[in-house]
Order: sequence, then structure tokens, then C-alpha cells
Amino acid sequence: MNLISTDKTAAKNLGAVYRDGRTDFLVWAPNARTVELNLMGGRERLLPMERSALGYHHVSLDNTGPGTLYKYRLDGALDRPDPASRFQPQGVHGPSQVISSGFQWQDHHWFGLPLEDYIVYELHAGVFTAEGTFDAIIPRLNYLKELGVTAIEIMPVGQFPGERNWGYDGVYPFAVQNSYGGPEGLKRLVNACHLHGLAVSLDVVYNHLGPEGNYLRDFGPYFSDRYQNPWGSALNFDGPYSDEVRRFFIENALYLTEEFHIDAFRLDAVHTILDHSPMPFLEELGVEVHETANRLNRRIHLIAESADNNPRLTRSREVGGYGLDAQWNDDFHHSVRVIMTGSQDGYYQDYGRFSQLVEAVKEGFVYSGEYSSFRRRRHGRSSRHIPAERFVIFAQNHDQVGNRARGERLGEVVCFERLKLTAGIVLLSPFIPLLFMGEEYGETAPFLYFTSHSDPGLGEAVTRGRREEFAAFGWQGDIPDPQEETTFFSSKLNRELSQGGRHRILLNLYKTLIQLRKQSAALRRLSKKNLEVIGYEEERVLLIRRWHRLEEACMLFNFSDRRATVGFSLSEGNWVKCLDSAEERWQGNGSDIPEQLEAAGKLSLSLSTWSFAVFCRNAGGGRAS
Repeated sequence: MNLISTDKTAAKNLGAVYRDGRTDFLVWAPNARTVELNLMGGRERLLPMERSALGYHHVSLDNTGPGTLYKYRLDGALDRPDPASRFQPQGVHGPSQVISSGFQWQDHHWFGLPLEDYIVYELHAGVFTAEGTFDAIIPRLNYLKELGVTAIEIMPVGQFPGERNWGYDGVYPFAVQNSYGGPEGLKRLVNACHLHGLAVSLDVVYNHLGPEGNYLRDFGPYFSDRYQNPWGSALNFDGPYSDEVRRFFIENALYLTEEFHIDAFRLDAVHTILDHSPMPFLEELGVEVHETANRLNRRIHLIAESADNNPRLTRSREVGGYGLDAQWNDDFHHSVRVIMTGSQDGYYQDYGRFSQLVEAVKEGFVYSGEYSSFRRRRHGRSSRHIPAERFVIFAQNHDQVGNRARGERLGEVVCFERLKLTAGIVLLSPFIPLLFMGEEYGETAPFLYFTSHSDPGLGEAVTRGRREEFAAFGWQGDIPDPQEETTFFSSKLNRELSQGGRHRILLNLYKTLIQLRKQSAALRRLSKKNLEVIGYEEERVLLIRRWHRLEEACMLFNFSDRRATVGFSLSEGNWVKCLDSAEERWQGNGSDIPEQLEAAGKLSLSLSTWSFAVFCRNAGGGRAS
């Protein structure tokens, strides 16, 4: 951190940092006149901390090492956990614990992956396995490697209340959730991922903190008195004392980068970060993380989630952008979802035209300044000049599944042919694909919203708020209670499904698509320049042609209930059919598309309903096996 200050104390790391037999305790608490370190576990010891001009309080102790429990006593009255606690073994209300940073890393030859090589698999540590721990994920890494993904994305792991939560109610960003295995467990998982050649992306929440166990107001002006976001008062990134608030969150990202070897960060809902400063927080975060990446000789990426369709996020700083590496593209998901399901409730009312899907594949954003009926205003800005590798696209993710009343996955609402077609359009697009855990074999367990707040009033408020939120979508009937244990356990994956029937076929299709994407340079290299997208509106057929040097790929997708015949042109030469979802091997409706095409002038092909076919020229290997 380039914190501009003459205060030497402020230059130390936040929290309790143990080095060489000595522990430094540093907390920013300008709201407190005095802060005492309360050493717990047995007989309490209160030690005064030295206050600096910026409101930092510091003390350094010998013979106080890993395992030491402590809180801070504010103005002789309030005992509070450390906002920058490294571990909360007894939960959000319990004492913080000093930990050692030592770990036997084995990933010394790991330098990260280029962003265009990312094929992301999003998972929740609590429901991905029966055990719900980081260590339980490690034996599953071989499965993920065989699937072909190159990165896992872990939903937030900052300490949250109880043992069941999506992670967005976290209140200690530096403390890894105790019920998942704590900091040591996360390190073991990241180390194992790197040994398997898998990058690790971590979902971090820098737009709000959860309500239970959130004691930041007792320490300082972490929150703004000028802005509100969906969770209440926004974080103070541009008002008085905002330098110190920024420092807290940027130091968190650097801590996760250096201490846990995280390769990428998914920044949650950045459109709710309200900041009118000349150097926005997100831009400063990018600068600090990228400088650290250069120093460590590692690739570290920042990927924003935003509902604003704002290309400024990923534009370079030299032309006024924030310089982030990529962003999620909800427009792609919404366009695919509505065409596949026909449902236009809530914000889906803005989607459903076939031309929107064509635009999403060709440019990225669908709304680039057009009027949005749902928002009742114009929305977005053109993404034409944003490179393809700066977009992450998906057909399912935790939000788009879990924020449905009953958490049903796409496979529960569409037929098998449409499910296969969805896999094809995601994995053959010119963007970074993201899969949601279990998607690859058609998991049938829902992914529901779950919490375990200890405050009964808060738990009731969450349940009531959930029901009110779904009223806007017109969803009726019983809504699973987030506080009930059964809601959490019903969201656990049933991986045995993948062993038979259509689930096994779908899994093999995903593996084949990923293998094809990796083997073909035309599909592996992400580019809008080497891309042609044609939409046949009447037939509802989409043609995508991609190329890199001498290799070319042509994909045809039929998004209709009718067999469709279209005419098109290809480069001269012999084209091999690499994949046809209508074939019997994929339990399709049957196909009469030939195994090879000899391109000479205009061609005509007939596609089965809700199917796709892939042709490659000079693909180095021909048909996918």
C-alpha cells in the first residue's frame, strides 16, 4: 500500500501479525479515544495501545504467538474482535486468534494462467461436498481436471455468522471461515489446485458487510453517511477518512494474494460501490494488485461483477478506465435464459428477442444505451471495443440459480436438447466460460439461499425479505426458509447422478466441448476480430465462425422447435464435422448432417430442433472423440 503518511505505525500490516517470536497488533479505531489489547484465554490481560495521529492503535509484544486469543477494548467499555482478524475460531462474536503465516507451499513453479486460458468452475465450499470443507474438495480436483476446467472460483469465505451462508454476509474479510477449515484449510486447497495446474479465483465482497457481527462502526467511519446501497449504508470510499477504509480492503486483497497465493478475484456487485473520487477505489485496487503481481512474478486477475454494462471497468487506465481484467456479462446469460425457457418475469422482461442473443455473442453487452423497460431508463454503454477475453459468460451461476424461489437449475426447467444446446453456446463462444458446480452433469439438487444467523429477529427478517423479494417475480407458493438446516442440506450436490443415463451423456458432452475448445486454436484464442456472427432471424439459427491463422471453426445453433435449413458460405477446403448434438451418441433426435463438407460456393444444411453442429478446418485432429 502506498499510504501517504509520516506515521510509521500506519505502515505496518493491519491485524495481528506474528513474526520471529513477536506479534504486532495494529487496528484503525479513530472513533475510540483509547484502545486496549485484551489478551484472553485464562486470566485476562489488558495492555494499553499507542494511538497515532491517524487513529491507528498499536502495540508489539514478545512471547505472544499463534493460538493467542484477543479482543480490543474500546474506551474501557466495549470488547470487540479485530476487524482485520486472521481467524475467528469461535465465530463472528468470539475472540480473534493470532495465527502463524508459515505454510509448506509446494507451488514454487506456479506463475498463474493467462486470462484467455481460464475455463472457470464456480463452487460453494459448503455444498460442493458432503463434508463441506476445503480439505474435502482436494480429492475432487482430479475430477475437475478431467472435466477440463482450468480454474475454480470459490464463493466468499470471509468469516460469516454460523456455519451456513452463501458468504455474502461475511464480516471479517481477512478471516477464512472456521467451519470450512480456516486459513490452513484454504492454503492446502490452493496448494493442491496449483499442483493440479488449476488456478484459484476467490469471490470477495468489497461493497458491503453482513449485519451480524459487524462491529466496524464502533471502530471508525467505515460507512458513508451520504450513500445507501441494497444492504444499507455504503462503504466510505470517497468521504473523510476514506483513505483508511480503502487501505483496509486493498490490504485484504494483497493479504489474500501473498498469504494464500490466490490467482484471481471476483469482485462482487461493483455497481453498488458508490465512489465519486478522482481516483476510484476500484482503479486503486487494480493498481495495487497488479503491482504486487509484477513484484511476485505471477498473473493475478481482477474480475468485476456489475449490472451496469459499464465498459469503463475493463478499459485501460490510459484511456480513462479502471484497468480491471474482466467482467461478468449478465446480458449473455439473460439472452440465453429467456430464449431457452420463454420466461420473462422480473428483469427478464427486457430479453427474449433472437437479435439480442446475436448481439451478446458478437459484442458482449446487449444493452449499450437502449431503453430498458425493467429499469424504466436507458441502460449500458457499447462494449464493441472491449476485447473478448475481458468477458466472463455463463448459463448458470449462484445468483441466477439461487435467487429463484426454489433454486431450480436450468436442467429442471428445460428439455435435454436445450440443455445440450446451452452447453454448446457457452463453451464455443469467444469469451471466458464459467460453469456452475454440477451443471456439467445436470445436477438436480437445487441451490437455495441459506443462512444461519444466531439472532432470531435477524433470521426472521431474512426469511420475510426473501418472500417479499420474490413477489416482484410473481412467484407463489412456499419459499424455502433460508434459516432451516434442510434448506442448506438439500443444496448439497448428488454427484452419483453423473454415473448414468442422460447425466453421464451430458458430462461427456461437456468434456468433449472443453477438449475441442482447447485443441482448436480457432476456439482457444479469444478474439472479436477473428469472429463472424450471423443470425437467421426467421429460422432462429445462429452461425458463429471463428478463426486463428490457418485454423477455422464454424458452429451452427438451432434455437427453435422446428428443423431449420439455412444457407451459408465457408472458406474453401475440406471441413470435418467435429461434433453434432443431434446424433444418437448424445441421445439426440437424429442427424443427417454429413461427416465432411467440401466448401465450394454456398452450402445448405438442415439442423434438428434445439441442436448444434461444429465443423473445423485444419483443426489438427478432426472429429472430437
